[in-house]
Amino acid sequence: MPTEILMPALSPTMEEGTLAKWLVKEGDTVASGDILAEIETDKATMEFEAVDEGVLGRILITEGTEGVKVNTPIAVLLEEGESAADIGAAASAPEPMAAPGTAPAPATAPATAPQADVAPAPKAADGRRIFASPLARRIAAQKGIDLAQITGSGPHGRIIRADVENAQPSSTTATPAAEPQTSEPAAAPAPSISSSQVAKIYADRPHTEVALDGMRKTIAARLTEAKQQIPHFYLRRDIHLDALMTFRAQLNEQLSARGIKLSINDFIIKACAVALQQVPAANAVWAGDRILQLTPSDVAVAVAIEGGLFTPVLKDADQKTLSALSAEMKDLASRARDRKLAPHEYQGGSFAISNLGMFGIENFDAVINPPHGAILAVGAGIRKPVVGKDGELTTATVMSVTLSVDHRVIDGALGAELLAAIKDNLENPLTMLA
Repeated sequence: MPTEILMPALSPTMEEGTLAKWLVKEGDTVASGDILAEIETDKATMEFEAVDEGVLGRILITEGTEGVKVNTPIAVLLEEGESAADIGAAASAPEPMAAPGTAPAPATAPATAPQADVAPAPKAADGRRIFASPLARRIAAQKGIDLAQITGSGPHGRIIRADVENAQPSSTTATPAAEPQTSEPAAAPAPSISSSQVAKIYADRPHTEVALDGMRKTIAARLTEAKQQIPHFYLRRDIHLDALMTFRAQLNEQLSARGIKLSINDFIIKACAVALQQVPAANAVWAGDRILQLTPSDVAVAVAIEGGLFTPVLKDADQKTLSALSAEMKDLASRARDRKLAPHEYQGGSFAISNLGMFGIENFDAVINPPHGAILAVGAGIRKPVVGKDGELTTATVMSVTLSVDHRVIDGALGAELLAAIKDNLENPLTMLA
């Protein structure tokens, strides 16, 4: 019988994606391993391979369709001897997502009963269907949250997990006994401004509306979550780079015959990786109800790309040579800009580095990328007057860094110890190579 081809889960956290492009057409013969389509996740465009062989009988989801849920039928594959007439009515395109504020078409009964642990599709008081992911519905049911009170940040206003986790339980749920009324009632929180309200404000001003792609939506959701839920604190140090710059120039001169040129960023990656080994309690991530202390130094590095950024992870960075780190970072950055990284290459790590020094930024505060425990913001090396060890005024190349720390994972003294280790490694580069 005909086989349905389902929307694949191309990463552990993927719930939906965009079917960017079909590389085959109806009637084409495909074999196992053939590339069928390109799928856009929130971070990358990935190729989708055929598992079975046969003839592509029907395409159910047209290319360019956004918000296609994982395990949704996207095409039908025919076996030998079968024809398009064998494709039943069940193999039809799923109901399209209705635009926010419009009534959806009546839905037919599903072929199978919904899972017991997933709440049924909710409806608002006016009978309008509320679009929410199964996971969002389940979390809302567990927390006693009314989905009708939530504005979705997913495609077409769909409510996703982050929306529910950031919401507060509705007033109809059981609450502890009220505290005695004070003389002045607490002020109600200011309501968030909606997209339609913002659009009205600027309706009479020339502007261009930029649609959000999957990456920008993910960045918005993750960083909003980070600033709302992670108790950041910030530690700042100045690092003198003269010894490092002299050492780097010597190494590059000796490595030039091999075509290797080390950057300051390569040394920063190595210094942070070694520091995480020197201060192992800070090599940790927040896991909701526990802290996970990692053994290896897996360091993520922010890479700017058009429309967003990636944070590819250099695993076991403390064990790699500077030349190996440099080559791996160049490869990851190149493929990140082409959006060709696999999910395992940008997920994980306990610590991140964001370097804006090449843009002339002297110092800044970076936002922690959950579940990381910390991120180092690196500024430009600037020639400045300093007081030398002998008390005389001299000059030095000084780089300002700021360590953003998750206070749930790392306390102030521990964070200061980690930053001191990073500073010592960079100011004494020979020691971190021992």
